[in-house]
Amino acid sequence: MNKDLVAIFEYLEREKGIKREIIVSTIEEALVAAARKSVRGLLNVAVKLHPKTGVIEVTAQKEVVDEVTIPDEEIQLDLAREIAPDCQVGDWIEIPVTPQDFGRIAAQTARQVMTQKLREAERDVIYEEYRHRVNEIVSGTVKRIVRSGILIVDLGKVEAILPERFYPRTEKYNVGDRVYALLYQVRDTENGGAEVVLSRSHPQFAVELFKQEVPELNDGTVVIERIARDAGYRTKMAVRSLDSKVDPVGACVGVRGTRVKNVIRELNNEKIDIFPFSEDPLTLLEHALSSAVEIKKIHIDEEEGRISIVVDDEQYPTVLGKRGMNARLTGELLGMQLEVRKMSEYQQAISREQAQMALGVDEALDEALKIEGLNPFIVGSLIDAGYTTLRKLLQATPAQLAEIPEISAEMAETILEKARRSWRKREEEAEEPTKREEDAQEHADTAESENTGE
Repeated sequence: MNKDLVAIFEYLEREKGIKREIIVSTIEEALVAAARKSVRGLLNVAVKLHPKTGVIEVTAQKEVVDEVTIPDEEIQLDLAREIAPDCQVGDWIEIPVTPQDFGRIAAQTARQVMTQKLREAERDVIYEEYRHRVNEIVSGTVKRIVRSGILIVDLGKVEAILPERFYPRTEKYNVGDRVYALLYQVRDTENGGAEVVLSRSHPQFAVELFKQEVPELNDGTVVIERIARDAGYRTKMAVRSLDSKVDPVGACVGVRGTRVKNVIRELNNEKIDIFPFSEDPLTLLEHALSSAVEIKKIHIDEEEGRISIVVDDEQYPTVLGKRGMNARLTGELLGMQLEVRKMSEYQQAISREQAQMALGVDEALDEALKIEGLNPFIVGSLIDAGYTTLRKLLQATPAQLAEIPEISAEMAETILEKARRSWRKREEEAEEPTKREEDAQEHADTAESENTGE
């Protein structure tokens, strides 16, 4: 047992940097509780552990007396002088009371203390070495793979974890594989230790990869303003230059695409879209969807945090993307939910809405045609063509209006949009007095209820 303890002292001191006196003190404190259970009834039980030899001594205090009446607390003078020759009656001396099986107890306690000290030492190393390195890229080797696909990665001094949800589904690893990842966080564990968590799916991983390839990002000339990522499939990145002479997109792409290709290679051929940032959400939306996409209609609902756009049917799959990925990532960049509709579906919905409006019973539908914001000359052309009332106009299609010589196909769409908007505004104004009356009644009912309660 003594040799085992000394070996533990030397290992913790040499390999983990824990001072021997700290280890000895901790084990002594743990052994005191065990000793009190083994030698019940004695007073002031103490444990002494010799750091060089590993010898354990358990002692208790007893009072020196002429005649013993309480054996657990007293010792006869002649027996006491065998331990302390100079003692006198009334003195308190320490006597050895080491139990026979205390070596086994000590060994078990030492192992527990060693485990605790190893955990504390590793936690201190983790905090000292890695806490300030959060959001840096580190490399390690897959040491083992545990339940649910969690990778244990050897970083050298410590082992880190790479949870399955933190690396793309397209990536597979084996023991011994080299891993390049973002140091995502350092967190405490339930057993009092600490662990390093890595990530390859976080957007910041792509940012740090670009920083390694693009000097302009490190010196602040180019800034990544926004980034959205579906790890393993696609990343969208909006960049801005603080120097008018530097093209932010060109800086990130590099000559013949060398810089972005290095990032793509590390991300296992993940598609990367890089475009200029704009404070204007409409401009940013156009950049994010690429110049090849033409937005036919757009509506922004800031209260609901939603942007609705209409595109040609043939461009709809491109805008939406696989599993809706392109639209979802674009929405993340804008900080809003992006809804995409086909032009054919939009036109069908508009036709149904116009038909419903035209079926209304409001007499204003049959009054002389007058649309706010529409050129009087165009209104005159519509009347000459037989569209003398709003009802008749709402019953028309864009193609029918485009047959009028003065009206183009694009203008026909605009006319019908203004007509629908004009009618919606009229309906809202008609509903407003009713709503005010309802609000007033609700307020009166509430006041009456409060007065009744009083």
